[in-house]
Amino acid sequence: MIDRFKKIIESKKDKHRWIFILLPVSILAVFFFLITLNNVHTETYDIERFTNANTTIRSPITIENEKETDRKTRETVQSVQDRYDISNEITSEQISFIEEIFDAIIKMEEQSLSSDESDVDVQLTDQEKVMNLRKVLSDEINHSIDDRTLLALLNFSPEDLEEARDIFITSLEETLSNGVRTENLQTAETNVRQTIDYSHLDESLKEPLHELVGFAVTENSFFDYEKTSEARKEAAASVDPAIIRAGEVIVREGQPITNEVYEELELVGLLDEERNIFPLLGLALLIVLICTLIGFEMYRTAIENEWNYGKIIAIFLISIIVVSLMKIVSLYTNQSNQLFFVTPIATGVLLVKILINEKLAIVLAALYSILGSVIFNGQIAGELNVEAGIYFLVSQLTAIIFLMNMKDRLAILKGGAGIAIVNIVTVLLFLFLSFEKYSWVDLFIYSSFGPASAFLATVLTIGLLPFFETVLGILSDVKLLQLSNPNQPLMKKLLTEAPGTYHHSVMVANISETACEAIGANGLLARVGSYYHDIGKAVRPHYFIENQISMRNPHDFIDPLDSAKIIISHPYDGADMLKNQKLPKEIIDIAKQHHGTSLLTFFYYKEKEKDEKVKESDFRYPGPKPQTKEAAIICICDSVEAAVRSLKEPTEEKIEAIVTSIIKDKVADGQLDESPLTLKELNIIQSTICESLKGIFHSRIQYPMKEAN
Repeated sequence: MIDRFKKIIESKKDKHRWIFILLPVSILAVFFFLITLNNVHTETYDIERFTNANTTIRSPITIENEKETDRKTRETVQSVQDRYDISNEITSEQISFIEEIFDAIIKMEEQSLSSDESDVDVQLTDQEKVMNLRKVLSDEINHSIDDRTLLALLNFSPEDLEEARDIFITSLEETLSNGVRTENLQTAETNVRQTIDYSHLDESLKEPLHELVGFAVTENSFFDYEKTSEARKEAAASVDPAIIRAGEVIVREGQPITNEVYEELELVGLLDEERNIFPLLGLALLIVLICTLIGFEMYRTAIENEWNYGKIIAIFLISIIVVSLMKIVSLYTNQSNQLFFVTPIATGVLLVKILINEKLAIVLAALYSILGSVIFNGQIAGELNVEAGIYFLVSQLTAIIFLMNMKDRLAILKGGAGIAIVNIVTVLLFLFLSFEKYSWVDLFIYSSFGPASAFLATVLTIGLLPFFETVLGILSDVKLLQLSNPNQPLMKKLLTEAPGTYHHSVMVANISETACEAIGANGLLARVGSYYHDIGKAVRPHYFIENQISMRNPHDFIDPLDSAKIIISHPYDGADMLKNQKLPKEIIDIAKQHHGTSLLTFFYYKEKEKDEKVKESDFRYPGPKPQTKEAAIICICDSVEAAVRSLKEPTEEKIEAIVTSIIKDKVADGQLDESPLTLKELNIIQSTICESLKGIFHSRIQYPMKEAN
């Protein structure tokens, strides 16, 4: 029943969490839409045909003039010639027929000459020669070539026939390879005959060759519908569409409104009020896309930071601030002054990187740049100021890159100097790429806009940072670095009243920071949390062994149960002290959770020697167990450092054994059950802690000495 009640509460919390994401995202969407509304809204005109324009009218959008495109396409397609497919099979077949005729005649003539030499009595008539020749020729040849032509060829010597064959086949092959269609068949035959006529062959040989032309030259090129259709499609696709560009002048003041001009005005929506809704729909889709991405990043940030609502509110407020700054500057910007270079656009990503993380800053940099390209579009619907978008993106990414090693707020000023330099380079880049000529004065003025933007961004970041840290309770690296200062009141108190605990805390800080960085956790948070995790020991410092110098242990004189109460109270005494000093919640949670619900084994078994019915719960910390990776690592390092420090000879083997034992005990006792640490991360933590401790206690490790000979 209790478990079911808990599930109901958790489900209600989840619903409430989703509302907490949807509410700011919805407000941002409405805000962005209202801010950019006049950047896409187009004015319409009441104009009649064949009148003169009262003003110069430009196109508010980029759109295709489909009628003009169709006309150009139609003309281009009509100019495409039909495509024909040449049959290589027919070409090869016809050439092979001619070769067959000449080869057969030449071979027969050679046989006839040899037989004449051997047997002078054997003589064949012309008819017999033709009959013998037809026996070896193909049926297609026999059906198409008459006896007169064959007999005429038989009367020539093999040498003449060889020469005639070469000329004939060369001309035939060239003609057929060019393609012979029905309509140019006569022309093709004429070309071959002319080649024969112009050759130096015997005139009597040319006549039978002319007869062969009619058989050899035949249609081998046929209309190819698919190729013709494909060529027409390619021609149509190659036609550039007739585009009316956004900002392009459709008609100038005083010019007549012709039919073509009127159709263009109607096409771009300057004559129709209903046409104005489409840019608004496009803007709405853009805003929905941007806000969806922001909402997703808010959700992921909330998950990573255990639903830290302060960071969600910070994303919301930073987005409002950045877009408002861009809109204010856009009111004074036009094509002649380009004041968008002055916009302190880097303010947002500087705050996001300091307060949340770098990955989110990069995402928001891209989204803010897109919005900036809309806001600075000169109020031309459908137009994006790409130059402004690129400048904003470069400036923001530069801010993210140059904001390194946050030791104090001076790092923001150093980052601002880097932003100023890159801004100057970017501004000059755009000026030099333009076709306009600028004087040295203009170059100096525009170049000064870059440093002005960086300066304003730096000042705004430094000024707004305390608000987000204090009002929203966001723990930034700057705040952590301030808390790590030894001059902090609580740190001074710990150093003067519990020096042993102070030294222990510093050791735990060194080890835990290294372990956190090894698994990608917040090492700086672990270090500062370690400094304050045992601050509660300052209430009764002498009851803790590290502070007992030259004195008897007070626990030897009191009951084990009372000793346990004193020891158990120190995390919660520390949490109260930290709350009174208004330290961040993350530090307070570490102080409260670093012992979890672990058992005070020494005092428990000491009491059990006197009372077998002793309750184990009386000797356990009430918790809670560590909830974060940093708290869990400090929980481990706290025990490890105390255990290793108690070793008389901390050899490498002993260090590894005691670290392994403590981590296994923590896991077995369930102290790490509520932390997000994985087994893989625990293995990395164990290895890292061992390496750190070996380095710290290196001077005390005893190595075996070589025996003297």
